[in-house]
Amino acid sequence: MENHPASLLPGATQALAEFASSIEYGDIPAEVIHRMKTSFLDSVGCCLFGATLPWTQRVQAMIEEEGARPVASIFGAGVKTSVAGAVLVNATAGHAFELDDIHKESIVHAGSIATPVVVALAEQMGCKSGQKLLTAMTTGYEIGTRVGNAATMGLFFRGFHPQGASGVFVAAASAGKMLELDALRMQHALGIVGSQAGGLMAAQEGAMVKRFHSGRAAQSGVYSAYLAKRDFTGITDVLEAGYGGYLSSYSNTPNAVRLTEDLGRVWETAKVGYKPHACVTSIHSALDAFAHLLRVNQLTPDDVSQVDIGMSPMTYTHCAWEYKAQGVTAAQMNLYYGIAVIGFDGMAFVAQYAEDRLADPKIMDFIKRIHARIDPEIEAMGPAYRHAARVTITARDGRQYKHEILNRRGSPENPLSHDEVVYKFRNVVASCLSGKDIDRVIALTEQLDTTTDTSELFGLLAAARKSD
Repeated sequence: MENHPASLLPGATQALAEFASSIEYGDIPAEVIHRMKTSFLDSVGCCLFGATLPWTQRVQAMIEEEGARPVASIFGAGVKTSVAGAVLVNATAGHAFELDDIHKESIVHAGSIATPVVVALAEQMGCKSGQKLLTAMTTGYEIGTRVGNAATMGLFFRGFHPQGASGVFVAAASAGKMLELDALRMQHALGIVGSQAGGLMAAQEGAMVKRFHSGRAAQSGVYSAYLAKRDFTGITDVLEAGYGGYLSSYSNTPNAVRLTEDLGRVWETAKVGYKPHACVTSIHSALDAFAHLLRVNQLTPDDVSQVDIGMSPMTYTHCAWEYKAQGVTAAQMNLYYGIAVIGFDGMAFVAQYAEDRLADPKIMDFIKRIHARIDPEIEAMGPAYRHAARVTITARDGRQYKHEILNRRGSPENPLSHDEVVYKFRNVVASCLSGKDIDRVIALTEQLDTTTDTSELFGLLAAARKSD
């Protein structure tokens, strides 16, 4: 068509594909490799715990019933299926409890997609090199987060879930790298997977399908890489096309320059952060600020008359909707529930999102005392501060206590240490791995950049069942 809008950034998809296909292990900075080992451990922890949850088990039952050729393991199940089936289950598990890593600007949880993809393909291919796994993971993280950066929050405000949308590019690039696609085939893999992007944000208010977005993104990436290897063609300018391209279709405020800006010099992968709470990242600053005020001032929920929380427009839209006990997903995505459980338990981790807590009368009553609003000063700070929060507690005796957190704990600006992620891993998998196996998975992951035999590690992930 002659009236198509101009390309947003000519050659961008090709440039990313060329970069992805050319990355070698030696090109990746040491800090990025360290981050990828941390992310691998964090991600498999999320997958192992997520495999025990009912929504993941429904997906697993469907895949097992298909009876596909057994070449890749379903984590924690002791059974194998096809690569596509394994990643569908394992990536659903990875995003199953709001614990997976996050890249702030792109709003993508790359670990719960890339990790299942590289492990499944490595099993199928008989690849035992830890360096190849880390290279493919890095490739997926780097391409997928850059796509998310370019989509901006405009994609989210249009109602799309970045995990199911931008996340498909994480999967295609990871899979393409494992399959050693050349630049042209990698470009086609991206061009194929862009047509598979999806995921609607309305899922956050109670539906199991939010977790499935991650699984489908991973599966779509695998299929796209397999097809590209067979010379199946995709949209060669899928990211930048002015009409019907990914950015022009999914975002009303795309910033295409972010696709290739400082490519190979600034590694977006190094900016990945980790979650200390089992809930949506956007409310972590508010939770920590509220917890700080309670702790420092020795307040209990009975002492609190009102909680006022100022936040960014995105966090307000994303999380400050009326809470109803609609299920675990809704509770994990909701500001009011999160603040309430912090009030009573001092934490928002696995136990706080148990089904029997979701309609607790004490929690429902406390929620009535919480008020959320858009803070104009936080809004003026721009997208980099979309997770910032200002919390004010008004006590029953009239005194007020205030605290703000501009950079959430676990973000690149306020990071969790590697040791803190290891501590998190131990707690997350305590119900599904023995103490001895927990220690061994940690040790083997620490050696991932030097090992030439991942068999033992993969075996532990596949047969993850608590034995003591």
